[in-house]
Amino acid sequence: MDIGLSSACFYPLETEKSVLRACETGAKTIEIFMNAHSEFQPEFVKNMAEICKSYGVKVASVHTMGSFTESFHLFSSYKRRFYEAKDTSFKRHFDVMHTLGAEILVMHGIKKPGSISDEEYFDRFGELTLMGKAEGLKVCQENVVHYRSENPDLLLRMGDYIGDDFNMVFDIKQSVRTGVDPFVFAEKLHKYIRHIHISDHNAEKDCFVPCKNGDFDFKKFFDLMKSYDYKGDYIIELYENGYESDKELTFSMNELKKLL
Repeated sequence: MDIGLSSACFYPLETEKSVLRACETGAKTIEIFMNAHSEFQPEFVKNMAEICKSYGVKVASVHTMGSFTESFHLFSSYKRRFYEAKDTSFKRHFDVMHTLGAEILVMHGIKKPGSISDEEYFDRFGELTLMGKAEGLKVCQENVVHYRSENPDLLLRMGDYIGDDFNMVFDIKQSVRTGVDPFVFAEKLHKYIRHIHISDHNAEKDCFVPCKNGDFDFKKFFDLMKSYDYKGDYIIELYENGYESDKELTFSMNELKKLL
């Protein structure tokens, strides 16, 4: 268990530069957000792996490229696209993960309203989950505002439908944007949560660097997840306007580690 950092914090900086910058903050655990087809080339991925190795950094998770297109390629009413995408563009994420040593694949899934039923969505996501499981990897549904996954009750149904193989990434800022108390969300879905994206918020802003005048009680949250025997990592995932300098990210990681 660690407090880490997502390369998404530095977007739109190129991915390999974002990875290097994350390593230079002192993070020892990171998430890598893929952003272009060329970044799946074996030499490119190998280069990122070498950067991480040189800094002693673990890659905990990979975020799918073009998550906004998942509804079109994987979860539309035109099922042929699903079978094509899962065997090509989706599966290649697994190759990246094996090279980087990552175990978690983060997915947004289907946008609202979508063109297929919940049950069809659960079936297809379950297929992707089993593909990952066969390779020793976890395909995880992230809660995201404006996606079906923003609804904790739908996620509970999804977990019941898919069963023990259902895995989740819980994102605090997305819960806030949905209007659901993050503690309520975590309490409902804790048995499925394998990875957590963290950020802080207040009445004026819904996503900024932790430990900087925010309202979220991280000690209470860490203790809650500890009571549920959560053993995954906590990854700071922000947007570029969510902090002022990389030193703030380093400070935040160090302060949060004191609360674990």
